[in-house]
Amino acid sequence: MAIKFELIKESSECNARLGKLYTPHGVIETPIFMPVGTKATVKTMTPEEVEKLGAQIILANTYHLYLKPGHKLIEEAGGLHKFMNWNKPILTDSGGFQVFSLGKLRKITEEGVEFRSHIDGSKHMLTPEKSIEIQNSLGSDIMMAFDECAPYPSTWEYIKQSMERTSRWAKRCKEYHKDWDRQGIFGIVQGGMYKDLREESVKAITDLDFPGYAIGGLSVGEPLDLMCEILDFTTPMLPKDKPRYLMGVGTPDYLFESVIRGVDMADCVLPTRIARNGTTLTSHGKLVIRNAKYAKDFGPLDPECDCYTCRNYSRAYIRHLFNVNEILGSRLATIHNLYFLIKLMKNIREAIKEDRLLEYREEFYKKFGYIN
Repeated sequence: MAIKFELIKESSECNARLGKLYTPHGVIETPIFMPVGTKATVKTMTPEEVEKLGAQIILANTYHLYLKPGHKLIEEAGGLHKFMNWNKPILTDSGGFQVFSLGKLRKITEEGVEFRSHIDGSKHMLTPEKSIEIQNSLGSDIMMAFDECAPYPSTWEYIKQSMERTSRWAKRCKEYHKDWDRQGIFGIVQGGMYKDLREESVKAITDLDFPGYAIGGLSVGEPLDLMCEILDFTTPMLPKDKPRYLMGVGTPDYLFESVIRGVDMADCVLPTRIARNGTTLTSHGKLVIRNAKYAKDFGPLDPECDCYTCRNYSRAYIRHLFNVNEILGSRLATIHNLYFLIKLMKNIREAIKEDRLLEYREEFYKKFGYIN
């Protein structure tokens, strides 16, 4: 089996847990934040730099790599690890989220999703089998089952139909995949904001006995308290001896709240995306470096941070880079934001180990500005 999870410790104060996830390309300490490398690159960064920040696993995107440069080319190159020179674990998403976000450019049937490429308008069909075929070519350590991420809000009737189809697709993904020693698949629990449908989905997906489970259909625009309510209900129903992955969360509060509810893995484009717009995460909240007040500020982005950016460059210099559209500005902000979240998760692991996660959350929230 390519994927094995070891539960090391359960928190005495909440549902948080420490674990180790064993993959063909290394061991991952959980809970973990996973940087996103959509098109086989974490934007503006070399893989060596990403590794130096402490990243243990990155994501890549099935939909984008299928369209360009093509999964067969990547297979010919020796797989994604070799193609992009990243020797640690890789998780690939199924392509479902991207296809469903195309809106009018796609049509859903029982077979799969017919869609037009956002690049050139060409017509394609993505089925559960095709998604696994592409991910097999990419050679990721963890593949995701093909699912529908239904929009929020949606009616109970729509979510039920969508969730049941996702369960049937998950079965097809599992049946199509052959080399379980090389790659594992995570099944995805859906059900929207409806507890009865979440329960039904958990049963259907866990009955298929995947080596790990993702909780999909959250962080899609619903308020944080509703997400927490659904997590409080869903996560305890998942097997304790398998990793739990909440898809698409990356702000500090969402990371804290999901870990407290028993989530082991999370990912988001947020730290890299906001960095390119000049927004950085600091111990005392978000800092928009383009603002005029930093023109003569010769201190670091975050005085409490020891990342490469904060050790070497001032707010004034980084602001200057953004104002003259120099790529280095985006790079330095990206280095800092990724380091900030990777370090936050390391601190969270330490806090779980010492049974003081709730205390650490309160300290962090006060400083960051989430609570007064």
